[in-house]
Amino acid sequence: MPEQVLSIAFGDGNHGLQVGQSNAPIHTTFNLKLEPAEPTPPPFASIPFRRDPMFVNRGDVLEQIDRRCSEPASRVAIVGLGGVGKSQLAIEFAYRFADCSPEKWIFWVHASTPARIVEGFKSIADNIKLMGRNQPTVDILKLVFDWLSNVRNGKWLLILDSADDPDVLLDSTIGGRGGERKLVEYLPQSVNGCVLLTTRNRDLAFRLTGTFQTIHEIGPMTQEEGLKLLENRLGRLSDGDTAVELVRSLDLVPLAISQAAAYIQMRAPRTSLAQYLDQFRQSESKKVKLLTHDAGDLRRDLRKDGGASNTILTTWQVSFDHIRSKRQSAADLLSLMSFFDRQGIPESLVALPKDSRNTAQSNRHNDISDSDTQDSGDKTESGLEDDIAILRNYCLIMQGEDTNTFEMHGLVQLSTRRWLKAQGLQEKFLEQYIVIMARAFPNGDYENWKVCRALFAHVEAAAEYWPKDEHLRKTWADLLHNGGWYALLQGRYATAELMSSQAMRNREEIMGKDHEGTLASTSNLGSTYWNQGRWEEAEKLQVEVMETRKLRLGEDHPDTLQSISNLASTYWSQGRWEEAEKLQIEVTETSKVKLGEDHPDTLQNMSNLALIHWSQGRWEEAEKLQIEVMETSKVKLGADHPDTLSSTGNLGSTYWNQGRWEEAEKLQVEVMETRKLRLGEDHPSTLMSIGNLASVYQGQGRWEEAEKLQIEVMETSKVKLGADHPDTLTSIGNLALTHFSQGHWGEAERLQLQVTEAYMAQHGADHPDTLKTMSNLVMTYWRQGRLEEAKNLQIQVMETQKVELGTSHPDTLTSIDNLASIYSNQGKWKRAERLQVGVIKTRKAKLGSSHPDILTSMHNLAVTYGRQGRWDEAERLQTDVMETGKAKLGGSHMATITNSLAWTYWKQGRWEESMELYREVMETRKGKFGSWPVRSYAGV
Repeated sequence: MPEQVLSIAFGDGNHGLQVGQSNAPIHTTFNLKLEPAEPTPPPFASIPFRRDPMFVNRGDVLEQIDRRCSEPASRVAIVGLGGVGKSQLAIEFAYRFADCSPEKWIFWVHASTPARIVEGFKSIADNIKLMGRNQPTVDILKLVFDWLSNVRNGKWLLILDSADDPDVLLDSTIGGRGGERKLVEYLPQSVNGCVLLTTRNRDLAFRLTGTFQTIHEIGPMTQEEGLKLLENRLGRLSDGDTAVELVRSLDLVPLAISQAAAYIQMRAPRTSLAQYLDQFRQSESKKVKLLTHDAGDLRRDLRKDGGASNTILTTWQVSFDHIRSKRQSAADLLSLMSFFDRQGIPESLVALPKDSRNTAQSNRHNDISDSDTQDSGDKTESGLEDDIAILRNYCLIMQGEDTNTFEMHGLVQLSTRRWLKAQGLQEKFLEQYIVIMARAFPNGDYENWKVCRALFAHVEAAAEYWPKDEHLRKTWADLLHNGGWYALLQGRYATAELMSSQAMRNREEIMGKDHEGTLASTSNLGSTYWNQGRWEEAEKLQVEVMETRKLRLGEDHPDTLQSISNLASTYWSQGRWEEAEKLQIEVTETSKVKLGEDHPDTLQNMSNLALIHWSQGRWEEAEKLQIEVMETSKVKLGADHPDTLSSTGNLGSTYWNQGRWEEAEKLQVEVMETRKLRLGEDHPSTLMSIGNLASVYQGQGRWEEAEKLQIEVMETSKVKLGADHPDTLTSIGNLALTHFSQGHWGEAERLQLQVTEAYMAQHGADHPDTLKTMSNLVMTYWRQGRLEEAKNLQIQVMETQKVELGTSHPDTLTSIDNLASIYSNQGKWKRAERLQVGVIKTRKAKLGSSHPDILTSMHNLAVTYGRQGRWDEAERLQTDVMETGKAKLGGSHMATITNSLAWTYWKQGRWEESMELYREVMETRKGKFGSWPVRSYAGV
């Protein structure tokens, strides 16, 4: 029926049916056709998304939400970063709620904009057939609000999805006959219903629920959940390790994992998990490209008017834009924090006033925007707290393990940097970050380790960038120089190499090759090569630095002296001990005059000289220097200083060479425990201490204890330093000696061959370490009865050692004694005797009459006498060895000596005495007989 006009009245002299301009109210009354009453349908669930058959449970969060929603007039919030699965949890909860409570209504309203909320309420009105909903002047929000508030209409669940913008609910108003009201006022609090909202904003969640008790914060998935999601999307995962690495690289964010799975599925079989991960790790630009791939999830609201996105980076940029529009300083803080490492971001650095952050930039640019310079010195504490609060409310940053640091998800940082790049602001905030870090990070010396340890991850993050501006690159190089030195001292050689090489290249390009800053970085890189066992590369750089410093600074300048000392250390590592000694004496004497006898550099030089003496077998000279250095270092530097610990450990090694094992053990345990505490259990210096202690146990015949420690050192060194690093090879060689001493000759041979081949490849056949491990291999051949192989190899080693080390060097004497033992086994007794007598004479002159090596030689000569039937001479030597050895040797060694003496008694017909000694041997060695092999050590 057509509308019928009952009356139209014009006031104040206005007449007629057409008015161009009215100066008075116009009252119109319509008589409209009444809407036919529609029956209210039975309760049902209005969920605009299908249920996910591959939904991954997130612990007991749905059970917690269910308990809260069961309370009358409850309001519950799911809060979290975009893409962590808030809406997916709400969808699954809605379906479970419907399954358990089919008698209840379920309504879904998308709350990203006022228009979407109004649209959602209209949908509710249509679903429940509300009378009057189609009237042109109806206040649809109030109409639905009134219906929901009426307990007679039954129980309901209202899901308010994507309520991320506080302005939408708290500030937006809708007009009606009753005047304008804020949207939040249309959310019922009646006892027959529950409002469940999903939001990125923690503060909004609190303001809508009124309590933190009903707020459920959702973070990234657990690793198990992430793997389950990936498996649900891709099917059975054939490469579990790669899958773990992938989900962890994606910060365990569900949307990012779904994106990756969609990308792999779309390109299968040409793209696998491993290939995706490899591409993801290639570069930041590659990550961005992969993470902008649409996941194609139809269960996300993709409408342009406030909908979500299927790409994780775009999802978060919505939050960034909102923060910038509300609080520019908070957006600036987020921008700066995006360049730090994701964990342990210090408040003290990001809280710096803007003028401090922008100093480098303001000195060079005149086109800085007002937002960069306004109130530059007036950033108050309350302002910072407001910035932090808004970023935490949006779940973009989290409080760290303590109250002074913050954390971010790595992908949030990546998304922020992409957002900055799109706006041309990336270089600006990168500059702030590098300037802040360069000022905050000190050199890597011991006294700064606490600060360096807290900040080093952020220096590593800085190493990933390459600033375009030359002035900034100089600042960046300064930062990497200090970072490289600290990494070197921490035993992180690969990181040290990366940072020092970058610092050197940039300093050389900007300041020149001969600039002291460039030389300092070159020296650091040379020291890094030295610690990696790359001695030829180290030597080349060290010679270059030394010669330049001599020319520019003078031969007695402290930096020049340091360069000479570094080169001497390289010569020492190469086995060029005479050259090393000459340089080290020169440096030590000059350092004493220029710097003083107790200066740390002088003490370090003295310690280096002692090591050279140690390698030359001049143990008394080494001991004297090491004691002096250790005692002075304790006073000057402290007992826990790394230099003090090095000198103490070196003295312990000298005691070990002298057979003073109890003293050696005491010092090595002390150094090991302190290094574990100060440096960490996997630091190369700590591993060296553990290896040294194992060598002491080895010398004492405590094979099982030695083996346990040596395996630990070997395995950790392989991971930390690499399988071919000199320290790793030393640990393998020492373990081989322990296997040898336990009679595990096949295993000993396998390890010794491995070490020998590695040394041959790295250092050549005449390097002391190569010769030492070849000599150890000789003894393994000998024990296996492969006498001819043993003899030929031992002669080769011995002749080379005579030339390279000298005839009286301890290693040379060991080789001669080993060769004599082989001759003795072959029945060449006179030849063996002649060599053994010569070794004993030389060792007594160098070591004294009670050194373990002397006792070894005397025992071996006694065996040769016994084989010739010269039992009285054998007995006399064996008795001397046994009596002296009781105070010097471990139980296993003494068992071998006792066994030999028992055999001599037996051959002399002194059976009772022989049997008594055999019983002693059985107790100690449990039936293991055989002569004690010559002790031959790998480098300590």
